Formats: sequence, structure tokens, C-alpha cells
Amino acid sequence: MHDKKLEAYRHERLDEMTLAEMQKELEEGKVTSEELVLMYKENISVRDSHTNAILEINPDALQIAQALDFERRTTGARSALHGIPLLIKDNMDTGDKMHTSAGSLAMKNHYALKDAFLVKKLREAGAVILGKTNMTEWANFMSDKMTNGYSSRGGQVENPYGPFDVGGSSSGSAAAVTMNLAAASIGTETSGSIINPAAQNSLAGIKPTMGLISRTGIIPLSHTQDIPGTFGRTVEDAVSVFAALIGQDPEDAITAFAVKFEGYDWSAHYKEDGLKGVKLAVPRALFEEAIPAKQMKLFEQAMDKLRECGAEIIDPIDLGSDQDDLGFAVLLHEFKADLNAYLAKSNPENPIRSMDDLIAYHNQHAETMLKFGQNLLEQANSMSGQLTEREYVEALERNRYLAAENGISATLKEVGADALLLPQDFGCNVGAAAGAPSITVPFSFTDDNEPFGVAFTGNAFSEPLLIEYAYAFEQAVNGRKKP
Repeated sequence: MHDKKLEAYRHERLDEMTLAEMQKELEEGKVTSEELVLMYKENISVRDSHTNAILEINPDALQIAQALDFERRTTGARSALHGIPLLIKDNMDTGDKMHTSAGSLAMKNHYALKDAFLVKKLREAGAVILGKTNMTEWANFMSDKMTNGYSSRGGQVENPYGPFDVGGSSSGSAAAVTMNLAAASIGTETSGSIINPAAQNSLAGIKPTMGLISRTGIIPLSHTQDIPGTFGRTVEDAVSVFAALIGQDPEDAITAFAVKFEGYDWSAHYKEDGLKGVKLAVPRALFEEAIPAKQMKLFEQAMDKLRECGAEIIDPIDLGSDQDDLGFAVLLHEFKADLNAYLAKSNPENPIRSMDDLIAYHNQHAETMLKFGQNLLEQANSMSGQLTEREYVEALERNRYLAAENGISATLKEVGADALLLPQDFGCNVGAAAGAPSITVPFSFTDDNEPFGVAFTGNAFSEPLLIEYAYAFEQAVNGRKKP
């Protein structure tokens, strides 16, 4: 494709193109993976000055794309992701020429020794890892004063739609996809870090059930709540990437559950009538005192639209717990244990070997590192790191009981509902503590152009049903518009 033709294609076709459309054009020879990489790199060079979503580009991306084009011509495509350029969050290890830093200047020279398990899965599927995205530093567990999307290494990620919160901590992964800097992206969530930026950037976001996707090779926050997930401009795009990440990892015991969905046909759940007869429960107490009036108005409109689609709304319901009941102590204790284990086993060239080292580095470079302080890091570091404290065990038990057993599962059964329905990212802590899946879908925009979405949250492993609800709702409202 000549330069002028490439430029025209980039402006007229590439923006908002779905993964399925991209794959069709690749198969028909209308575009190559190499050209897609060039076009996205061009988009990044022109547009990312407005968003600051990209930390670095993979130096090998173009040659990987060329090799995948050759493979397509000779032996055929490996999967629906073959030759598709994707972005990953900067807390995911890549055994290549890119750094893995969790957004921190303290880790700016850190090269991981090998690919994270999910990165390996992406490469096996034939995806092109285009680069790494900016994020809220240390997954927003460095300071309670830090703004969403800020990192010492990358600066502030901006919301493409205006002077709004960009969402955290997978900020760059979301902003990049909404700005058409890649076909889709991967982020991580501990408590709201996929649902929140997806909603704030008019994207579909999938936060899966704990156990479907490996966490091996991801800079951790909490081993009981961390989970990778996906961003797409459509539900189908987010699902396509999610499907490629599912798999059993011998190094991550909880992924024994993934066997249930390996090779699963997700396309069977793209149903326009997927909301007919579905009962959705609204735990209003989780958000009614906190939600702005402009968002509440849109949520009421979204519920009306869901009723038009055939859903029954049970409103309100009592979930039996409040987000404040859920143990912050779980994250505080696990962060030290988990981060110390990651750093101790990181590349021997990495001088940061523990949380002690990290805090010392911050103090030595206070001007660049402590713009927002490090009170959460210091709190976490004051824990033993042995996970023996009574406060931790009680918080862990409380999370499992209040959020999972006595929360989502028991309440849905009691009221006869199929899933919870929530506005924006309100109530995401409950699903996070329960290890339950959530999918957010763009609905509309406030009068001042801030994106607004709704989230469906269900029982563990209810992704097939949630995808039906999300897909049907998306088709009915067509709520996304590009910035």
C-alpha cells in the first residue's frame, strides 16, 4: 500500500474498525499487519500528545508484523488476533526490548527476564504487542492523594473527552483504545481498575472471574483480587482478546478453573435479544448517596432502555453489605508480601529488590518521586509481610463472606435475579472482593460530554450470560462515540 493510500486508509477506515473487520481485511489482502502497525504508530505520534497514554513502543513490532504477514500467506492465520496490534499495561512482564516499571521511575531500567503468562498467550495467538501503556503508578497504591492516571515515569494520562477523570489504574490502556491508538488493550483490576477507566473512556471493559486468566509475570498488588482484563471499542472486541487470555498456568494455582472455558465458543452469546426475560437487580445503597445527579439521570434512562429490551429491573435490593464493610486491610497486607516476592525474583540487574528499597529510592529522589507522597506504600511496608496478622485474616474472611457468599450469590438467589446492574463504576469493590465478573458497556454522555456506562456483575463464571446482556444492550443503545 503506497503512502498516500495508507494515509487515506488510516483516516477513513482504521478508526473504530472492529477486530473482526480488521481480520477480514487482512484475510482479503486489503491491508497487512505491517501496515496496521505503521498506521497505529502514526496515530500515536500525532494523537498521544493529547492523552499521554503510551509509555513506550515495542521496537520489534514492525518486524513481528512482517513475520506474521508471511505466516498468514504461507500457513494461514493462527486465530482471530493474528496480526492485530494490541497494547498492554506497564505492569506486565515482556521478555523483549521493552521495560516493565508499573509507571515508576524507580523501575525505569527494569527488563523482565521472560514474558508474563498472558503475554505468552497473546504471542501464541499471533497478536502484535505494539507497546506498553501508562498507568496510575504502582496500581494507585502508592498514595491516597495520587490522581488517576499519573505516574512518575509517564506523567498524567488525560481523558480524551475533556477535563474529566481518566479513570485508574489502567488509565493508558483505556485512553489509548478510545483514541484509536491500537485495536484493543489489556489492563488489570484489583478494585475497579478496568471497570472505572472503561466507563470514563466510553469503552467496553471485561473484568473476569478470578481464575480464568493467569497473573504470573504481572507486578502485583493483591493475590486475592488482582485479575487481568480487556478493553475494546465494542463488546465483541473486548471478548475476542479476553478469550485469547484464558488458560491454565501451572504457576498460578487458581487458573485450574480456566479449563472450563478454554476453546469456548463465545460468539454463541452475541444475541440481540439477550436481555429478554432477564432480571437485573439494583443495589441502590451502594451508590445513591455518592452518584452525581447528572449520572443518576442517565442511569434512570439506561434502566428504561433495558426494560425496552425485555429486562425486568428489581430496584432496589439490599446486598447485605456496604463497600465500607470490605477489608482494605487485605490489600494493605498482601501488597507487601506480593511485591517483595516479585521484586526479589526480578532481573538481578534491577536494584529495587524490596518495598524497603523502593521507599528509600523515593526518599532519595523526593522531587521527582513524591509529588503525591507515599503514605500507602509506607502503611503497607509497616505490615509484617507474613500474612499472619489477625486484622488481615479477619478482613479476608469478611470479604469472602460479605461480598461473595452472603453478598452477590445469596442476594441474586434470594431476589430471583440473574445479575446486578450498576452505574459507571459504583459498587465495583464488591465484585472485586468477591472475585466475581463484571462487564461495563458505554451508554451515553452527560451534558458536558463526560462518558457514562453501566456495569453488569454476576456470579463467578457467569461471563457467558453477562456477555449476552452487555452485547444486547450495546446493540440497542450504540452508546459509544469517538472523541
